[in-house]
Amino acid sequence: MKYNFQKIEKKWQRRWIEKKVYEPDLKRAKKPFYNLMMFPYPSAEGLHVGNMYAFTGTDVYGRFKRMQGNDVFEPMGLDGFGIHSENYAIKVGRHPAKQAKISEKNFYRQLRMIGNGFAWNEHLETYDPEYYKWTQWIFVQMFKHGLAYRKKANVNWCPSCKTVLADEQVIDGKCERCSSGVLKKELEQWFFKITKYAERLLNNLDYIDWSEKVKIAQRNWIGKSEGALITFPLVDIPGQKNGKYSLEIFTTRPDTIFGATFMVISPERAKLWLDIGWQADEKVKKYVAGVLTRRLFTKRENTIEKTGIFSGVLAVNPANREKIPVWISDYVLGTVGTGAIMAVPAHDERDFKFAKQYKLPIIEVILPLIYADKKQINTDNNIGINRQNQHKSAMTEPYIGEGILINSGKFDGMPSERAKDGITNFVDGVKKVQYR
Repeated sequence: MKYNFQKIEKKWQRRWIEKKVYEPDLKRAKKPFYNLMMFPYPSAEGLHVGNMYAFTGTDVYGRFKRMQGNDVFEPMGLDGFGIHSENYAIKVGRHPAKQAKISEKNFYRQLRMIGNGFAWNEHLETYDPEYYKWTQWIFVQMFKHGLAYRKKANVNWCPSCKTVLADEQVIDGKCERCSSGVLKKELEQWFFKITKYAERLLNNLDYIDWSEKVKIAQRNWIGKSEGALITFPLVDIPGQKNGKYSLEIFTTRPDTIFGATFMVISPERAKLWLDIGWQADEKVKKYVAGVLTRRLFTKRENTIEKTGIFSGVLAVNPANREKIPVWISDYVLGTVGTGAIMAVPAHDERDFKFAKQYKLPIIEVILPLIYADKKQINTDNNIGINRQNQHKSAMTEPYIGEGILINSGKFDGMPSERAKDGITNFVDGVKKVQYR
């Protein structure tokens, strides 16, 4: 017997609508289940195969929940806001509002054909004024309460689509949609102050029934760090008075500051310096431009061997007043912290590897407790370890744990964890909780 899909499918789709099979009474539902994947964008003449792939999987799950006795609500609509919908309207020469209504008819016709359990009585379009007036209202409330603000930030810019792209939308330096070359561009944009709720989000993860794997991912995404903001004065900048400029860093380990033997700024931070008139060496300019260009074409930078270059600028370590070099390296990201770090190679894995690669000083300032227990801590002679003979350290790996401070001036002999607050105050630092 030949299956007449057009006749049979139309028959049952019509029956579903007549009997309101997929229209749950949400007010009386005993086991309501909300089953929404997303609304498609009307940014073309019709749906693409990716829409079918996503909506079919969602519908399979919805049918499974329905067989378990749930009152499944599977809404559908169209999300007409966005640059892609606008670009399509420009392409066909129509006003976006008019084009959205034209696309809407074909999109809904196609969505009905696939036989999903959509609740068609509840469909909505985000470009309907009756809908987006509430979007506008919510935004105004957030703005009034200081939760919406504008600031400049570096973005991936597609000059063809005229829009900002997420990192995932940049493939080998090109826009995944139109294959145009992507540019790094600084734009002033709207941001939501979600970090205001970071602590609540973290605490409430303990009360939700999610897998531990997902919870860990959420905690890492929020990225809570407790530490200090510390300022390092800059010196030996050509044409500038010493101390006029400084470098602020955020660190979770202020107890290791006596072991900071160099500073590292991100290429993005270096670019800002150049933009405001820093007269850097041509090799430095070339390095910065090269790294920033490469980052457009590389998504997994942690697979690439790290590089760096000395900026020619020195910083003053506020803990011991020693001058230390400021390097530029691709292992520091402009989007993390202040885009600059104090490098403590004896007690940080990335700093250690970089110091070994470029033969930079390594000074141990924390003695593991296992060794401290076997030796008497002598604050006068630092148990035989001094800063001078450590500049060419024979360490084979860094020690990143807690311990007893050495080579740390008046803090020698103190447990490193206990010394954090004292050292922060000693260098006029500011305690800070930071979120990614």
